[in-house]
Amino acid sequence: MDTGQDVVTEYLKLGLRFDRVVSGFVDAYTGDPALRRAVDDEPAPDPADLARQATRLVAAVGDADLSAQRVDFLTAHLQALAVAGRRLAGQEMGFVAEVAGYFQVEIDLVDEDVFAAAHARLDELLPGRGDLLDRLAALRELELCPPDQVERVVRVIAADLRERVAGPTGLPAGEHIDFEIARDVAWSGFNYYLGDFSSRVAVNADIGHRMSQLGVLVAHECYPGHHTEHCRKEDLLVRQGGQAEQTIFLVNTPQCVMAEGLGDLALSAAIGPGWGRWLSELFDANFGPVGDAGRPVPGFDADLAEELELASRPLNAVRQNAAILLHDRGRPVSEVQEYLQRWSLAGPEQAAQRLRFLTDPLWRAYVSTYVEGERLLRPWLDARPAEQSALERFRRLLDEPLTPVAIRAELAGASV
Repeated sequence: MDTGQDVVTEYLKLGLRFDRVVSGFVDAYTGDPALRRAVDDEPAPDPADLARQATRLVAAVGDADLSAQRVDFLTAHLQALAVAGRRLAGQEMGFVAEVAGYFQVEIDLVDEDVFAAAHARLDELLPGRGDLLDRLAALRELELCPPDQVERVVRVIAADLRERVAGPTGLPAGEHIDFEIARDVAWSGFNYYLGDFSSRVAVNADIGHRMSQLGVLVAHECYPGHHTEHCRKEDLLVRQGGQAEQTIFLVNTPQCVMAEGLGDLALSAAIGPGWGRWLSELFDANFGPVGDAGRPVPGFDADLAEELELASRPLNAVRQNAAILLHDRGRPVSEVQEYLQRWSLAGPEQAAQRLRFLTDPLWRAYVSTYVEGERLLRPWLDARPAEQSALERFRRLLDEPLTPVAIRAELAGASV
């Protein structure tokens, strides 16, 4: 392979072959459909052989006529595919090692003292007395969105966020999202990017969405989160820059850490402090004032919602701890579910839903993308120059093919 384009084509074919081994490994593909048809016509791929192909391509990328940034991106993703191929071929691999191999992050158990301190802060914030979980559950129950209103509420939030971020983020003309309600799935929301600046966003109606958290979900999946990132990269990197490697999005690769971290910070970038009042006022304007007998959705305490979200952030790592305990420390499933309930302050159904995600063969390692993505990118977002807004800084995540290694290098440089 003498040219960069040859290497990129082989990378795309390799990613598509993984999807034949495990359906869903390709989260999105918007490249040449003929390439996909050609891969579909090949003999059934062997995961061990795919791992070897990935390793060979790593060497080829270094000799290709590509920019340093593209070389770094492709190398990182090919190394992740080599690990995925060995894992799918049956190689024994611990959870911590698997996460490091896929995502360029090193993880370990977070001390439970961190969770206990978060519980103590939540205990201070929550009204009433008695069991912390019971009080939190009671507050959450008061603001549950009726399932038949979830789609309507999501559309209201998306429309407002789009109006706020379309200009500053440079969303291309004609971009579009279709919404649907999903059931019996392992996630709360999912963006299916279809190409040509279009997405289908599915929202799980089974999990009991809270009004105060629907803003986080919509920002994550839509504006300025996943949909916005896909649109910007298709416009800038693929159509204008000829970077065909950006036409494929592969599960269990470094781009997932970047995407989920970006998604988790989307509301912080678009609205920032005061998001609770913004959301509450948006609902009042679209559904009537709180207390109106005809209002179809409940209200919530805007300031308290923000304080609770901030206090709860350390508990984000509970699910990663649970995965380590389950997969590397040999703890029984029942014990891990109890661990999730205790430390993440989740009810039995919510804990069971999270455990389902942690035991899914394709998605088990993916939990770390949410934990480590936010942990990596929030300090980077906060380290922006004083004159730069959060959304301006955030645009780099939308527009550039950054990796966790690249972000850590920037953070290290900023601290020198």
